[in-house]
Amino acid sequence: MTLTAGIDIGSTYTKALVLGDDRAMLGRALLPTGFRLAEAAQETLRLALAQAGVERETLAYVVATGFGRHQAEFADAHVTDITASARGATLLFPGTRTVLDVGGQTMKASRLTEAAKVKSFRLNDKCAAGTGAFLEKTARYMGFSTTEIGPLVATSKQHPSISGVCAVFAESEVINHLSQGVAPADIMHGAIVSLVERSVQLMKRVKMEPEFTLIGGILRFETMVRVARESLRAEVNVPSGDLVQFVPALGAAWLGRRRLEQLASASSGAGARS
Repeated sequence: MTLTAGIDIGSTYTKALVLGDDRAMLGRALLPTGFRLAEAAQETLRLALAQAGVERETLAYVVATGFGRHQAEFADAHVTDITASARGATLLFPGTRTVLDVGGQTMKASRLTEAAKVKSFRLNDKCAAGTGAFLEKTARYMGFSTTEIGPLVATSKQHPSISGVCAVFAESEVINHLSQGVAPADIMHGAIVSLVERSVQLMKRVKMEPEFTLIGGILRFETMVRVARESLRAEVNVPSGDLVQFVPALGAAWLGRRRLEQLASASSGAGARS
């Protein structure tokens, strides 16, 4: 069996995934990135290997991605998260043509070719109002943890408008709604609608086209998926369970397998010519 691993060192979390033959995902792990990125990468990979029940020495190739990818000096190759996400999304959903990745500190939209190549992309990394951090900050302000966002917003019956284009202004709107007695669940719902509206605008900038695949930790919340589906007026692909957070790591591991195939092909070609 040929084993490869993908490591996605994100601004908030680091993810690692071990890939075997026939696209089998043998193990995966997630840890907070913190400020020691190299150590986070090493430990996350160790946990993924432990879940897979294999030793580090059995890995044939390791590819790192994410904003901290170059901190993983032990990796055999480094690729951008845009490229890794494209590969991971099309592995799970071959018809994918537009990918939206909502992370803790950035939001990215990409349009792909039929060959899963990135044709165009845009990102929002300037304002927290367009990232998952805005939802987390809104929840904390109202006294809720990140894990409580899903259950909280599921009880919402309506949502107020949160239209601020800047996190500071959006936060002022949240405070104003609270002072007027608006239920925290409805405010959270409004924050999600606001985030989805920014997401759709970003997707329009890459000239989005179906199929749409949505990834990133925020997509764990069913309300986020439902609002996105309603805004796009189309069905959307969302990886099941926690896999929604591992798509770039999956893509990186797959690119590692492709690289091994290229090296083997080049080696056999050179042998034939000699």
